This record gives sequence, C-alpha cells and structure tokens, in this order.
Amino acid sequence: MEELDAVLAGRGWAVQERYDSAPEPAQPVRLRRNACYIVLALLFNDQNEVLMMQEAKAECHGMWYLPAGRMEPNETIVEAMRREVKEETGLECDPLTLLAVEERGPAWIRFVFLAEPTGGSLKTLQEADAESLQARWWDRESPTLPLRAPDILPLLDLAARYRTRPSHPPTLPAEMPCTQICQRLLAAFTNSTGDLWVLMSTAGALHLPVMACSTTPTEMRRGLRASAARLLCECVLLGPVTVTAQGVLGLQHLGKEAGKADGVCFNVLLTVGHSDQSTQDTPPELRDQSFQWWRVKEGPLRSKILQRLSSVAVVALCS
Repeated sequence: MEELDAVLAGRGWAVQERYDSAPEPAQPVRLRRNACYIVLALLFNDQNEVLMMQEAKAECHGMWYLPAGRMEPNETIVEAMRREVKEETGLECDPLTLLAVEERGPAWIRFVFLAEPTGGSLKTLQEADAESLQARWWDRESPTLPLRAPDILPLLDLAARYRTRPSHPPTLPAEMPCTQICQRLLAAFTNSTGDLWVLMSTAGALHLPVMACSTTPTEMRRGLRASAARLLCECVLLGPVTVTAQGVLGLQHLGKEAGKADGVCFNVLLTVGHSDQSTQDTPPELRDQSFQWWRVKEGPLRSKILQRLSSVAVVALCS
C-alpha cells in the first residue's frame, strides 16, 4: 500500500481534511493563538562539544541553554530552527534528523533537532542583542555553566546516544499543509506466531485512520499519546485492550498560509494488544464498522513494519 510505504519512509501523505474522528466544529489551528510551536537544536563540533547560547532575557539573564525559540507564522519547522540557531549563536546549520517531539497537548509542542553547523561564526559578547548575549561550545564539564533549566539534560543524553548508535532513520518534517493538529495512526497488532494486522479506515478508499485533536481548552492540555490511546479505546476497539503509542514515524507541516496551514499531522506508531494475555491470537473486535483490521502478509511492507516495532525505531514522543 502506497500510503503505508510513504509513512514508514517518513515522506508523509496528504491529509484530506476528512477526519475519521474530529471535534465538531473543527477549528483551524492558528499559531500563537491556540497553538505554540517551539524549535530546539543540538549541534556538535569535532570535539563532541555542544553548542550553547547565553540568555539575554531579563528573567534568565546570563543563564545558558540550547538554541531554541518560538516558530513564527509563515515559517516551516526547519526554517524556524535555522533562524533561531542563526539569531542566537551566529552559526548557520542544516538539520540531520528530528530527535524528539515534546508536547503538553496540542497547545505546546517542541520539535527537537540534531543539526550540523555549515557556516557563520560564534556570536561574541560584542554582538550581544535581545536574542542572546553570546554563544560557545561546551564539553558539559568545564566550565560548569549555569543552565536556564535542567530539561535540556535528557536531550543532551538522547543526542549523544543517537550520534553513537542511531535508533531510527533520519527523519525530517515533510512540507505538506494541514489545517488541524492531527494524528495519522499506524496501529499494529501482532500475535505470538508473528502474524501482523494494521488498523484501517474504510471511509472512502482504505487508509490509515486520521484523528483531529480538539482545540477546546481541556483537550488542548491533554497529551497526544494519551489522546490517541483514548480515542482508539473509546471509539474503535471493543473489550479490554492495551494501546501504547511507541513514537513518531514522521510529521507533516507547511505553515506558509498563516491561519490556513498552521496544523501538524503526526504519523504515530502504536501497538494494540489484549489486556487478557491468553487471547492474543487475533486482533481485538471493532465497535465501529468504519474500521477494519488488514492482515499484512509476507513482503517488504510487513518486514518494514515489524522492524520498526521490534526496535522501536521511531522519533521519541515525550508527554
């Protein structure tokens, strides 16, 4: 199936704006009105030192942090990352991969990149401005830098592990428009003998289910991982089941028409199982006939899905 191949390869697939589950009415996502996107970048030099910037903002003046900041309207995610790195450190860069997506529900999402420097020069104190005071390379030991917040420490560890042993293929946002914050779900069920099924929507041509997130204040604070699992358990699957969001296969965003294409589609890998371990031979029954389990038989597609499942080869989704 072409859609599955594209999603597994991180290329994305067009969102048709006809969702398999959506709030009524579905309000368009407007950046900085009902959604906030942050970009953050980790860059390393040949000595394995990480690029840091010194804060100029009054509330954290003189503290150190990774280059990061809010996306602006009419930017792609990668454009925003490059701009923030240039403004805060003086360096130009290219993205290598998404390392993680951190979120507090659709209202606050941070895209964490591993990137490489391609030019420019480190910002000095003589070039201090409202964006930052200066930038430097840091070996995490000497000197001891006062950090703005400790939340970057797990990201430094994640980047170090990925650089040593990549846990997923290089993954970058696909530049494809979307009006909502939504999730395309690759929900897979496997049994003890290795049989594989994938949940599909039968509304129109057979496709992976796409579920839009609500923009109500309560729903905007729910985590994306929890929302996907809850929707499947409440709306699709029958019986006592377990649903686990493993991570992100890729994501789609364009952002070139402010207020019209500010949404993001996350292509999320989930595993589905029975709560009763003794009934694992076939997938859970479905409460909604708009969905069906599609058995993936031998072939390259089955191998790709099983490889992603067995090694959890996905971008981390951190709630």
